[in-house]
Amino acid sequence: MRKVTYGAAVSLDGFITDADEALDWLRWTDDVRKITADSWKGVDAMLMGRKTWEFAVRQGGGGGRGGPSGMTTYIFSTTMTEAPEGAELVREDAVGFVRALKEAPGGDIILMGGGELAAALIAGGTVDEIGLNVHPLLLGGGVPMFPAVGGRTPLKLIEARSIASDCVLLRYEVAASA
Repeated sequence: MRKVTYGAAVSLDGFITDADEALDWLRWTDDVRKITADSWKGVDAMLMGRKTWEFAVRQGGGGGRGGPSGMTTYIFSTTMTEAPEGAELVREDAVGFVRALKEAPGGDIILMGGGELAAALIAGGTVDEIGLNVHPLLLGGGVPMFPAVGGRTPLKLIEARSIASDCVLLRYEVAASA
């Protein structure tokens, strides 16, 4: 079965952007570049909600189109009417879609961004691993890494280590009882 990983750089108080959606606080180091590259190995599908896709486009990214060759990007939205170039639009139930995707042949799956899609997939039991690059600052507000997911989600620590620029890498397996 394919593995779904949700991960991001996050402030110590749990935000992935500040209140103005700025990312100028991110500390990009050789350590982080290697961790990021390693996390994409074996991945052939990327999941993102409409808001994350729009954010990526505003930041000058491809909104998911710029991923590695052979990558399928799925954008989940009930308001979009057509898929952007290079992506597939999913308008159906996200949890059911991702369950079926995990059962289909293919590589691992990355869940990008935060918000409603992550909360739904965590609550629905389809996320297998959560990875955090915790940055040493408090943003005081912004886009939360973990919006309310509807209950407790037990996790098992699989990695914790210091990385460059006073950041900490944390990786958790989502416990089977979640």
